[in-house]
Amino acid sequence: MTATSTEIRIVPAGEEPGAKSLKVEIPVERVSEAEKKATSTLAKRVRLPGFRAGKAPVEVVRKRYRDAIREQLLRQLIDESWKAALEQEKLQPIADPHIHHLKFDDGEPITFEFHVEVKPELKLERMGGFQLKRHAAPVTDQMVESQIEELRRQKAPWVPATEGKPASGDLVQVTLATLEDGEPKDPKPYQIVLGEGRAIPELEDRIIALPVGETVDTQVRFPDDFPEESKRGQSREVRLTLHEVKRRSLPELNDAFAREIGDFDSLDDLRKAVRQDLELDAAREADAELRRQVIEQIVSANGITAPRPLVERVLAAYARAYEIPEDRLQQFAQEFAPVAEAQVRRDLVLDHVAEQEKLRAGEEELDQRVAELASRRKVEPGQLYASLQKANRLRELERTITEDKVFAHLLSLSTVTDT
Repeated sequence: MTATSTEIRIVPAGEEPGAKSLKVEIPVERVSEAEKKATSTLAKRVRLPGFRAGKAPVEVVRKRYRDAIREQLLRQLIDESWKAALEQEKLQPIADPHIHHLKFDDGEPITFEFHVEVKPELKLERMGGFQLKRHAAPVTDQMVESQIEELRRQKAPWVPATEGKPASGDLVQVTLATLEDGEPKDPKPYQIVLGEGRAIPELEDRIIALPVGETVDTQVRFPDDFPEESKRGQSREVRLTLHEVKRRSLPELNDAFAREIGDFDSLDDLRKAVRQDLELDAAREADAELRRQVIEQIVSANGITAPRPLVERVLAAYARAYEIPEDRLQQFAQEFAPVAEAQVRRDLVLDHVAEQEKLRAGEEELDQRVAELASRRKVEPGQLYASLQKANRLRELERTITEDKVFAHLLSLSTVTDT
């Protein structure tokens, strides 16, 4: 079939795993048609001095609103070109395309390139037959008691210390000022729990040696990884004053404490609940490690690589989530590249298996999971569904259900041994 004089011409310009480039040429005839349409549409809406609304001559509108007309026709033609590219090249894009090398001159064809991230073709020759080990760490009495002690600490009020110097675990109120020519500058109050690593170690040492109400001039060195970059590795003369020391007053460990923590009749009931929670955590960690193993085995057996465009996309998402400043993006990308690559390989495998085995979560499964969550939270399913929908989290929940089904399928193809 011969192309018409107004047909958009699309030619592949390059390809790599996870990305394609397409050269696009829009003939002059089609540009002219789009310009006439955009001008006519605008002429019906605008009001020009001396003309009734919608009655201004087309030539006057074209001259007066040239930039707006060009913007509108370009947007329309790019949209038409993208639809044509999707159909012609049978693309499976994972994001909107990027436009490069745009050339738009009067009386000439419009030319540009689409750069688009696409789902790479994946062939899994082997998905099972692996030897996998699942290990759930046993929960010891010591672990249970440690968790109970943490609950005691959380419930313990802070009370002023009446004797002794500060110690690790105490809450201290101090004032810290920088010394310049022996004079304190910009004093600032701080509350610090000693031993939590939130203060410079040298400063904690000075506080622990200081009686309440005393002041000392000393020198401290800011660590090389100090949050404030200008102070990293710097030594400063400071004036430190200790105003108050508070200690936690731990509640007595008895049945009354258990009832205060939650719906427990006795301390033994609380211990049983803590043990169950720790066992659930251990089981989740074991299952997560088992999933990691099976993905790692599939990736290795099939030689799956992480396409660069998809890795860059994940890194960009990480950077936004962690609010990484622009001057640290390159270092961040280098440090997190292995994590992003592993994430991409994992997603490729899961999406391929979900598609191939038709394991994507359906509407009934989504409703059932929402009902289960609602029952646990003691709310109406419809209320929870609306809340998740408003927070744009339904897709996330759907993805979780799909992943559960995919991993159940993959693990059924291999041998899992509990150790």
